[in-house]
Amino acid sequence: MSTERPVAAVGVVVVRDDEILLIRRGKPPYVGEWSIPGGKIEHGETAQEAAIRELAEETGVSARIIGLVDVVDSIGAREPGAPGDWHYLLVDYAAVWTAGDPYPDDDVNAAAFFPLDEAIRLTGWDKTRDVIGRAHELTRNLSGLKTLP
Repeated sequence: MSTERPVAAVGVVVVRDDEILLIRRGKPPYVGEWSIPGGKIEHGETAQEAAIRELAEETGVSARIIGLVDVVDSIGAREPGAPGDWHYLLVDYAAVWTAGDPYPDDDVNAAAFFPLDEAIRLTGWDKTRDVIGRAHELTRNLSGLKTLP
């Protein structure tokens, strides 16, 4: 029995109008692939704090988290019943853009906003595509709500 544990990490789908912020990964897993910003949660940091920190570190963008989209397991290549090469437990949030033009930094090779359809087409993992679609829908639903005084 393995004593290894999953790594807690976050992802954040940032929506600006009908565009989605994507990053091109600069380190494993999935080097060179488009995804949503995110990374590991640091000791003593909440998941939401980690999402906002990783977003700023990777893209220079600021956003306001509006809700939890999903919690997803990313387990590296494995044989059925065998442990994976890696295991991340990803807490994925929806957020609305508040400031900043994206630029690649930290462990990212590129960062840009894309129209929803293109963002979904560029991402290779079905779970990421699902999270993007659900986050976009959540922001659209909330944009029609009025806040009380």
